[in-house]
Order: sequence, then C-alpha cells, then structure tokens
Amino acid sequence: MSEIVDFLNKYIWSNWLVGLCLVTGLYFSIATRFLQVRLIGSMVRFLFSGKESAAGLSSFQAFALAVSGRVGTGNIVGVASAIAMGGPGAVFWMWIIAFLGAGSAFAEATLAQMYKKEIDGEYRGGPAYYIEKGLGVKWYAIVFALSTILATGLLLPSVQSNSIGAAIENAFGLSPYITGLVIVVLLAVIIFGGVHRIGHVAQFAVPFMALGYIIIALIVILANASEIPAVFATIFRNAFGLDPAFGGLLGAAIQWGVKRGIYSNEAGQGTAPIAAATAEVNHPAKQGLVQAFSVYVDTWFVCTATAIMILITDSFNVFDGDGTPIIENLEGFPAGPIYTQNAVDSLLPGFGSAFIAIALLFFAFTTLLAYYYYTESNLVYLIKSGPARQRATQIVRVLFLGLIYYGSIKSATLAWAMGDVGVGLMAWVNIIAILLLSPQVFRCLKDFETQQKAGKDPSFDPEAAKLPLATFWKK
Repeated sequence: MSEIVDFLNKYIWSNWLVGLCLVTGLYFSIATRFLQVRLIGSMVRFLFSGKESAAGLSSFQAFALAVSGRVGTGNIVGVASAIAMGGPGAVFWMWIIAFLGAGSAFAEATLAQMYKKEIDGEYRGGPAYYIEKGLGVKWYAIVFALSTILATGLLLPSVQSNSIGAAIENAFGLSPYITGLVIVVLLAVIIFGGVHRIGHVAQFAVPFMALGYIIIALIVILANASEIPAVFATIFRNAFGLDPAFGGLLGAAIQWGVKRGIYSNEAGQGTAPIAAATAEVNHPAKQGLVQAFSVYVDTWFVCTATAIMILITDSFNVFDGDGTPIIENLEGFPAGPIYTQNAVDSLLPGFGSAFIAIALLFFAFTTLLAYYYYTESNLVYLIKSGPARQRATQIVRVLFLGLIYYGSIKSATLAWAMGDVGVGLMAWVNIIAILLLSPQVFRCLKDFETQQKAGKDPSFDPEAAKLPLATFWKK
C-alpha cells in the first residue's frame, strides 16, 4: 500500500504542481491588482456581514466552516514536517503561497457563489458546480466531484484522526483505539444534524481554539523574544539556500513550503469554495474576499505561530532527502506533534503535551466536520434523485466514520502520504478550472468595485455584470 501511495505522490506532487500553484497565485494577484492588499479592509468588513437564512449560512459561519477545514493538523504537524523536510526556509515559502494563494482563494470562492444552487432547501456549490455551469464541461465536473469524495471522504480524514490519536497518546497515554471511538461518536452526533449544525459548531469552536492557541504561542515566543531576530534571519537565509547548514535544501524548502502551505490553507485546492457557496450574501465577490482573508488567518497567524515556537525553542530536527538528520535537536523523533508539544513544554513543563493535544483535538475535529461536508456536497452533485441521494448520504456517513476510526490507529507516515495524494488530485483539477474561468472572476470583481466606488452596497445582477450563466442570481 505504501509503495503505491509513494508512487502516486511522486507524480502528483512533482515540481509541475508546485510551479502551477505559485504561478496561478501570482497570475490572480497581478490581474486583480493585488486585491489581497488593496481590499483587506473590505475583507474584514464583509466577514461580519450577511445573516443566516433557512437555505444558507451567514458570511462568518461560512468563513468559520472554511477555516475549520483549513485550521487543522497542517497548522501543527504540517508545519513541523515542512521544517523537518525543508528546513526553516520552508516557512518563508508557506508565507509566499499564502499571500499569492489569497488571490486564488478569492477566485474559487467567488466562482462558487456565482454558480451555487439551492438543493433540498440548502445552498450547494463548489468546483463541480462552476465547472459544469461556467465551463460547460460536465465530464470534468464529475472528475472533480469524484476526486473530492476520494480525497475528503477517504484519504484526508485519516491524517486528522491519526494526529489526534498520536497527540492524545503522547500527552495522556490513552490508546488511539479509545480516542478513535470517542471521535467517531462525537462526529456522528454532529454530521447527522446537517450543514446548519456543522456551521454552528464551527462558528463557536474555530475562534475559541484559534485564539487560545495563539495566546499560548505568543507567551512562548515572547519568553524567548531575544531570539526572534535570529529565527527570522535563519528562515530568510534558508529560504534562498544561503545558510551553509541547510545549503542543499533550497529545492526541498520551496517544495515542502508550498506543499504544506496548500495542505494547510487549501488555496486553490477546491475545498474552501464548497464552504463559501453556503453563505447568504448579495454579491459573490463579498464571500470571495472573506475567503481570501481566511488564508491569512490560517497561514500568517496560526502556522507562523507554530513555526516560530518550534524554531525559537530549537524543538525540531531537519532531515535530508534520504532521511539522514542534518540537525537533530530532538534525538530520535521524526516530524510530528511532539515538536510543538516540546516547544510549549520548554517554557511550561508538563503543560505543553496536554495543551497541544487538546488544541489538536479541536483543530482536527472541526476539520473532519468540514471534510464530511465537502464529501456530502459532492455526493449531492453526483446523485440528483432525492431518495437515492438520501440513501447514499447515509451510507457515506457510516463509511466516513469507519475510515476515521481506521485512520486513528494506522501508520502516521502512510496517513500523511495518502493525504498528500488527495490534496494533489483536487488541486490539479481545480486550478486548471479557475484559470479557464478567470475572465468571469475578473468581470465579477469589476462589477463589485464599480458599485463600491459609486457608494453603493454591491449587489449582483448577472446580466449587468455580463455573466448570464449565473442563473441562481436571476431570482
């Protein structure tokens, strides 16, 4: 099994995908005149606009649902693995892909809003919908839907449940078999309640967990404030291959920084627009801006806090391509939650392992909720018949919960490799789609900014915006 997964990763996550992600982000950034900087005030303002309806979520709930998918093990374990395999310079490339990826995130979320549908009283949307409607290529939309069900329903959940099990076992000595069972029971209660229950849980859990984690990270960082300049100097030197200690890791720094950056912030991957489509807004660009901001929250705040904590306390190892240690501060430990746990323990002995385990439980649990919603949404797209869809949904829920339990007790290395395959599959399909649909993104943005400059609260008229295929908005 591991040989097959490694073979797939070799080709899916080649330098071609890394380059495609960077170039796509740069393209949308330049074409939109770096909206991620120009319109950051609007991003924050629209975050709290819009109200929940019977069919859709508020902007903040949809934002929280997307962030719950983004903020997960990638922010703790993913950052640790990026540093371990790419050196400290990988953190710089995570920042770069987040900045450029905000442009890609705006594009995919705006498209998701433009081409969403109301099905069984709930808003549904995402790449499968905008590929079919915007591009008019049904078979390509089906490919994305199947890729997403495979990725978020089968491949990615194991990373989250595996990381929870490992962290809880390390902190409290509790067997992953028991932890996995508890996770499955809690998830079952929520996911059988539908999208609104998922949105409500994310709305309250995401801000709570992120704020608590950032506070502890700041305490650790400020306690070692004198080392901050040296840490940033190391990151920048290593990012460009200028540090002799990591001289041979330039390519690895870029690859692992981009790979783990996308795994964490999901910009261009195609999952976040599924959440974006659920928002009740009066112009697609508003939710596009909110989703662009969520990339910053994930990478610039949460991932950076983890990275600085790990580096400032020397709680990391770095390995070459053959797995030989280049730097070994934690003897015998591969990348994992232990890096972050050790960082907090260095200041608060005995507290770090427990706190990070609990934080990871929150992070990964809400990510699993988002993964389930993404899986169900694409199942709804594929199966049009109501009764057949309801039966298929119940089967998927049971399989999803079973695979989460399986993931909690299997190899971490295999779990992460499977997750990378899932992310890569979706990214290839979705990025090509949003590039082909980019003219429609730019017309929507132009319509939004024209109304905003005229002093109006932008509202979307597809005919006026010259986007007649956005039929949902013709009500």
